[in-house]
Amino acid sequence: MTDKKADLAGPGIGDYGELEKILPKAYSSLLTPMETMKALFAVKGYIEENLCKELNLQMVQVPLIVTRESGVNDMLDRDGSRTPIEFPCGLGLERPINAQVVQAATKWKRMALKQFGCGVGEGLCTDMKAVRKDYFLDHDHSAYVDQWDWEKVITEEDRTLDYLRDTVRRIWKVIWGAGEFAQEQFPQLKTDRYPDIPEELTFLHAEDILAMYPDLPRKQRETNVLQEYPAVFIIGIGWPLEDGYPHEMRAADYDDWITETVSEDGRPMHGLNGDILVWNPVTKRRHELTSMGVRVTKETLVAQMKMAGLERDLELPYHQAILNDEIPLSIGGGIGQSRTYMYLLRTAHLGEVSVTVWPKVLKEMCAKRNIHVLE
Repeated sequence: MTDKKADLAGPGIGDYGELEKILPKAYSSLLTPMETMKALFAVKGYIEENLCKELNLQMVQVPLIVTRESGVNDMLDRDGSRTPIEFPCGLGLERPINAQVVQAATKWKRMALKQFGCGVGEGLCTDMKAVRKDYFLDHDHSAYVDQWDWEKVITEEDRTLDYLRDTVRRIWKVIWGAGEFAQEQFPQLKTDRYPDIPEELTFLHAEDILAMYPDLPRKQRETNVLQEYPAVFIIGIGWPLEDGYPHEMRAADYDDWITETVSEDGRPMHGLNGDILVWNPVTKRRHELTSMGVRVTKETLVAQMKMAGLERDLELPYHQAILNDEIPLSIGGGIGQSRTYMYLLRTAHLGEVSVTVWPKVLKEMCAKRNIHVLE
């Protein structure tokens, strides 16, 4: 059980010796660095255009920094292990602004729905950039994060698993379509070296995956299930499962992971959220593309914050806006941009599709494996 607990938060492999063992040994990129950039921006345009069409979204500007006092920064989980970069700003102010670099725009988006006047069925999408300093830096985790952070106004009647599944299918349709589009534009991406991107997405509840592999920690369960289903949406992330542990830690103040649901065969379940994971044939590892979910109501917010021991945060402006019905009910998520490029363009490392800082030990490992990270 110790391994299960250690696997709940803190992404990344965590050991460079282990990372060296799993990096591809006979790798060569299908595209040159410049071709990769051309393909990347073609895919970016395709996804932004078609995601907005499928979900009725509008691209909007998004903050890089927010104030600490607003409470809108994403804390990523509820164990306090990953904190944002914080600094004072405002030359000449008697009391400088307590600014934070965003870790994601998860909470800001819901407040922004009101700011931009979105009605039911309307939403927004952002080209979000963030910094997460507390990640272990490996082949698919970096301190620099780029996401299509999106949010959409819904009604109380929309807060169902059916609505969640329909939204997920629309997102997967766009991602799969982007892969087809990339291969049309760059035929060298279609190769016998790797299987086709699966058109079908399989839905599984976290409880079902635990029942399949009751003795394995979360990441190993995901790895095993992706051998059978190469593209999966895992429902219900945050609520304690049958073994007493959640599938993964999830922040208590945006996704709704406490609401009771019923499985297709009539079993009681919890959670209106989840993640899309795929099997990456290049790295031969599990690969997360997006987290999303129906957002908390004022009732489920209080219940989840109590479970997380964070009731004091209910006084923050973001939380008060939910409690006082000042912002709408919504569904939303974040699609990792570089993660998606890495998957669709068949690269072995995030550093081939984004520019950020990497430790020397990792760059040296990659160079030995013919993986050329951008600097």
